[in-house]
Amino acid sequence: MNHHQGIAVLVPLVWTTILPGILSIAMAETPPVAPVKVVTNSYHGTTVADPYRYMEDFKSPLVQDWVKGQAEVTEKTLRSLRGRDALLTRIVELNAGTPYTLFNITRRPSGDLFYFKQLATENVAKVYFREGQTGKERMLIDPETFPKQDEREHFTVSFFRVSPDGSKLLYGFAASGSEQTTLQVRDIATGKDLPDTIDRLESDYALPYWLPDGKSFVYSRRRRVSAAAPPTEGYKFTQAFRHSIGRDPDDSELIFANGAVGSPEMAEMDFPAVIVPLGSKWAIGQIKHGDETDISLYAAPQASLGTPDVMWTKVCGRADQVTSFAVRADDIYLLTALDAPRFKVVRTSLDQPSIASATVVVPAGKNVVDSLAVAQDALYVGILAGVPSKILRVPFAGGAPPEPIELPAEEPSGSVVAASPDLAGVLVETDSWTRAGRLYRYDSEARTLTDTGLLPQGKFDTPDSLSSTEVMVASHDGVKVPLSIIHRKDIRLDGTNPTLISGYGAYGFTEQMGYDPSKLAWLERGGVLAVAHVRGGGAFGKEWHHAGRKLTKPNTWKDFIACGEYLVKAGYTSPAKLAGKGGSAGGILIGRAITERPDLFAAVQISVGCTDMLRFETTMNGPPNVPEFGTVTKVEEFRGLLSMSTFHQIQDGRKYPAVLLTHGINDPRVEPWVSAKTTARLQAASTSGKPILFRVDYHAGHGIGSTRKQRHAEQADVWSFLLWQFGDAMFQPQ
Repeated sequence: MNHHQGIAVLVPLVWTTILPGILSIAMAETPPVAPVKVVTNSYHGTTVADPYRYMEDFKSPLVQDWVKGQAEVTEKTLRSLRGRDALLTRIVELNAGTPYTLFNITRRPSGDLFYFKQLATENVAKVYFREGQTGKERMLIDPETFPKQDEREHFTVSFFRVSPDGSKLLYGFAASGSEQTTLQVRDIATGKDLPDTIDRLESDYALPYWLPDGKSFVYSRRRRVSAAAPPTEGYKFTQAFRHSIGRDPDDSELIFANGAVGSPEMAEMDFPAVIVPLGSKWAIGQIKHGDETDISLYAAPQASLGTPDVMWTKVCGRADQVTSFAVRADDIYLLTALDAPRFKVVRTSLDQPSIASATVVVPAGKNVVDSLAVAQDALYVGILAGVPSKILRVPFAGGAPPEPIELPAEEPSGSVVAASPDLAGVLVETDSWTRAGRLYRYDSEARTLTDTGLLPQGKFDTPDSLSSTEVMVASHDGVKVPLSIIHRKDIRLDGTNPTLISGYGAYGFTEQMGYDPSKLAWLERGGVLAVAHVRGGGAFGKEWHHAGRKLTKPNTWKDFIACGEYLVKAGYTSPAKLAGKGGSAGGILIGRAITERPDLFAAVQISVGCTDMLRFETTMNGPPNVPEFGTVTKVEEFRGLLSMSTFHQIQDGRKYPAVLLTHGINDPRVEPWVSAKTTARLQAASTSGKPILFRVDYHAGHGIGSTRKQRHAEQADVWSFLLWQFGDAMFQPQ
């Protein structure tokens, strides 16, 4: 949740530029050159050369020395940029404009609240309890007090779950962005952790749930694999357990997994989880098939878990195209794309589940149905109306029409952030591109939104100087792509504005409207920010997602290129002032955009990017991603992977833009050697004379779990790098 600030002082829109030719020579030092050691592979008759395969042995002294040398040169170069420190100071100031942020709220029937809270002066969020909405507040978990191996290590709490009687918390924590999550149980009265400690927790797809007795809970755990096992074994055969407090975690009962009593057969890359819905006698067995968005669901009585009599009844399978669900007593509501490319909501009974005879609750329509939540009074459904999200209240009474929740005009996007079957109404977070949203309580009887007052009004929350525009851009094949553009109201469309366009385009994920105060440090300089809602994402439902994955993946970066061309043609910027950004799966988008159109961008950031797609499948996170990207074992999918692999599309002698690759060493999702190989290849191939730099954070991972200080430092480094390459005289090296 971003509750942020606006502009305090505006600076002039014009600043001095210098000749582009100076940019290529003004570096602190020259990065070390990576040795070339060519390895070839044959894929379905196609021979592919890899000059840096040895870097995949990332811990080898040769690779570590090279990475360290790259990191040192990058740090010295970025620190030498004159305006970098002042920009960092401004970013910190903007973020400190609000006293604290508060998110992930759990409401209790008593009115008590549990939530994460992070003060402006704090590096990580902490867990708090409050007696009622206006009562006394008490900190329950402070990860900054956890024992550390060295002073630079940090811990973050990724989730918490309140026990039914409110006396205990389940919580998960991980070190330095590693996402290697350990589960603990905290006694709230004493403030002490119980002896129960469970490592190898699978918390990405499967958070733990308390059982009604408050003495046991369910969780999912990865297998213990030997250090000698291939990385691809890491995610195989995950299992779901029931644990009774006080027992040895290794004696937890296996309840939902391949080979467990009563469980359906599961593939090695299936991720099982058990969900225990509040106010229902049922437990839901969920199977996520790798990183496929469609899930399979099963139901069993909670009382039968762990007994020889447990029987899991199938609710839906992959063919039913269900991506999400919510339970009310004996009914389950399913979000499905079956015969509904932009999704619909249906209801069936858990006593005798049947998709074929399910009741349609929210029919398919023009807009995308993208979320659902059960409260005591109604079902609340999220609707994607272009870029903004809207909310429908759907009464449980059969035939009652859905009721739209009216959002504030200045905050046109809204989502449900807290709903519970034992409480009427919901908490709603609003957002916009140009001002901070608020946290409202929706009164289901009065049909009104009331500010909860839980979030303070920040110093920079409501600038009146910003504007946002939504346009539809024709892509290479004529398909219209949504593009969000954010800037100061007084910019001139003369092609001179420094512009940063970002995109993602994978897993059906949709970039939601949001306001971040730190971005004012870019916008107040006359900068433009743009978000391209490309294919592969979820802007227009299942079809939009499938139009940018596997063999259709080229649409993702071609849509992005078209949006960049629009920004130039419309006068927002020029190629000399246009930068691009993509991270993780968005590394495909930005990497292929610059290899296909290096002339369109002055500079780019590739953050923890998927840029070697032929070898990604050899990593721990590679096999789960086969449904999204494909596998080299199938000839057509191999060709698709080769097409989307930046590393293999880099050509010698081309003039590539300046590139800053950023990666955390503890990243479990995209191995840091992926960025290392891409850095080496770009440095060897590019003839533009522009810098190719590798920024390494030895105490971060995929960005999840990074501290506030780490995020601020990276933001300052990236923007300083881009402004340097745009020719801004204030950001040239000293």
